[in-house]
Amino acid sequence: MNSAKIELRNLAFFARHGLMKEEAKLGQRFRVDVQVKLDPALDLQSDSEAETINYVDLYETVKQTFEGTRFNFIESCADTIARKILERFEKALEVTVKVKKPSVPVDCICDYFAAEVTRCR
Repeated sequence: MNSAKIELRNLAFFARHGLMKEEAKLGQRFRVDVQVKLDPALDLQSDSEAETINYVDLYETVKQTFEGTRFNFIESCADTIARKILERFEKALEVTVKVKKPSVPVDCICDYFAAEVTRCR
């Protein structure tokens, strides 16, 4: 079976997501990873934009969703991004979105906490 995917890794966004009042007030940087599995029937040998997903359009969808809505939970954020990508891009068969929150309101030392969601057609 053939497979192809597009990945956007470690996208940085500033937003005010989070359940706590301080998170909503101050905001913070988040990181987002997106993986889109393409329809295996696409003719990638054609080297045609009609046979793939434009990276810029994909990025803009992620950015608009992430920055355009305030989420209490990063799980909801990841799910909304994945659903929007599937709605907008018919060539996407499966989408995985990971939202990473580096500044967590927990007394710990860590790189980040994250939520990952996968949605399929």
